[in-house]
Amino acid sequence: MTLSRHNPAELSPPTGFSHAVTASGTRLVFLAGQTALDTDGKVVGDTLPEQFETALTNLLTALTAAGGTPHDLARVTVYATDVADYRTHAAELGRIWRRLAGRDYPAMAVIGIVRLWDEQALVEVDGVAMLP
Repeated sequence: MTLSRHNPAELSPPTGFSHAVTASGTRLVFLAGQTALDTDGKVVGDTLPEQFETALTNLLTALTAAGGTPHDLARVTVYATDVADYRTHAAELGRIWRRLAGRDYPAMAVIGIVRLWDEQALVEVDGVAMLP
């Protein structure tokens, strides 16, 4: 299995994502959207960084259960109820990402939305991984 990250010089330098990722392997894993739910199904964390850390941890827990690692992530989408708040905390969110998932960035997008299923949720993360 290989994931190759492509960041052409003709595009602006990526920060915390890759412009394109090619994947070859034997198992594709679709990861459901994860929010900051604890094991009791309650949203935890009052700030976007706190909720992002829990949501990413939940996503990586699901990935691990499927036999993968953060390195296997090919695509991640972040849904944020306040993109301006996301941008304000971008450096902190990047540190959280690197601590939990490392520096092998998947292709990513951040999408602003009106609200999530749980009204208290500020962020949701889903993804696609390629496993060997």
